[in-house]
Amino acid sequence: MKYALVIMDGAADEPLAELDGATVLEKAHIPHADWIAQHGRLGQVRTIPPGFSPGSDVALMSVLGYDPRKYYTGRAPLEAAAQEIALGPADWVFRCNLVTVADGKMIDHSAGHIGTSEGRQIIADLNAALSDDQIRFYPGVGYRHLMVVRGGDDFSDELAPPHDIVEQPVAKHLPRGKTGKVLLPLLERAAALLADHEVNRIRADLGENQATHIWLWGQGRRPALDSFRDRFGLAGAVITAVDLMRGLAKLAGLKVIEVEGATAYLDTNYAGKGQAAIAALADGDLVVVHVEAPDEAGHAALVQEKVQAIEHIDALIIGPLLDWLRRQREWRILVLPDHPTPIRLRTHSDKPVPLALAGNGIAGHAAGPYSEANARKTGFFIEQGCELMDYFLHVKG
Repeated sequence: MKYALVIMDGAADEPLAELDGATVLEKAHIPHADWIAQHGRLGQVRTIPPGFSPGSDVALMSVLGYDPRKYYTGRAPLEAAAQEIALGPADWVFRCNLVTVADGKMIDHSAGHIGTSEGRQIIADLNAALSDDQIRFYPGVGYRHLMVVRGGDDFSDELAPPHDIVEQPVAKHLPRGKTGKVLLPLLERAAALLADHEVNRIRADLGENQATHIWLWGQGRRPALDSFRDRFGLAGAVITAVDLMRGLAKLAGLKVIEVEGATAYLDTNYAGKGQAAIAALADGDLVVVHVEAPDEAGHAALVQEKVQAIEHIDALIIGPLLDWLRRQREWRILVLPDHPTPIRLRTHSDKPVPLALAGNGIAGHAAGPYSEANARKTGFFIEQGCELMDYFLHVKG
């Protein structure tokens, strides 16, 4: 049996006036996802357990078959695993966004989707100025970086993700208490360094958002996951452009496949991901393809860009995969978002997401095209998102 799972990050949405009352999924031309829904099983799954913030970290962990209530320690530790940053049992790791703050408000959680080379230059300079025996910064992709505090105190105070506070005053979201005593001086010193940084001078000349501040959040301690092979009896591979998903894959013992031109943004190499997924299935049991683009469009409230991103996923990833799978003797495919990222909210929601799966041993129920409303109508619902993977791999009938 060959298994393919395609995760359209943040694709689920709400009816939009800009789309004449349709959702993005309803507006998008997605004939291959529609085929899966109409010839297989369409329904909903809750990927965010009660009490958890609706982040991709929690949702993707659930989709891969791991219960966040047992395994979750924070977002940043998963990204540290992707970079193979060794963490001691007392160490804390924080996600370090490069952001744009103006007039006291969070203007842009990604500093204008700053490039990786620019971000790395800034992180190198932050290390030169701010790191010591306890604190060090680690470069990531684009605006997404990390900071590790070695042998630090308890930093379990909740910190706001920057994409949740766009257009809000940052003062009321700054770290407080013991956490604030350590982090606030770092934030202030970083802002001073960035105020006249070479990268920002160039970005200002180009009319691009500048990386005015760092924002620390998503902190946690060293995580551990059971092997995916031990849990499900299969070897697998993951294709993604974000460290969060890479980290989950590495912790689970899944192979990480890099695709040239995969950017974790709207300009990502969709076709390359689709072809890499087919190649992975030729030698392996399962492939998971994660695409960040719809989520980024949701955060930026870009309606047409979100529609186009979903159409690219359908045409260049789901379509070729489905065509290849249907020529195999035994196969299954599952398509879903990890969570909604509604245009109206510009951040994540904890609402259930639509799922569609088809293939050998999965009885169809003649549902409508792939959409949030049609998924609700079927009445098929998986309450515990961490049970979805086992259902996908082992359900009969």
